[in-house]
Amino acid sequence: MDKHLPDDLPGQSRLLKTWLMLMALTLFSMWSAQLSDESRALSLPIWSVALVLLSVGFKVQQILMVYLNLRVSSAGWRGGFLCLLAVTILLVGLGYWSAKG
Repeated sequence: MDKHLPDDLPGQSRLLKTWLMLMALTLFSMWSAQLSDESRALSLPIWSVALVLLSVGFKVQQILMVYLNLRVSSAGWRGGFLCLLAVTILLVGLGYWSAKG
């Protein structure tokens, strides 16, 4: 643990591990967007969009908890931000699904 940081701030090791995971999830999102059978498809299949949205949702949750240090705030703040995240992901998914159908 870094000696110069207060106990409630994430250490350099945690930040680096989170960053590496975020980069891996970005590559996963890019890869899943290329899984369509159609070459040069104009739109992604629903299952591919679902993978991308799940990856994005987890990435945003990690950014909120680690980089913005929301993990040490009150349950109300954490719950509020996570509910907003869930609603946003749901709206994007429903918008894509309705436009696709």
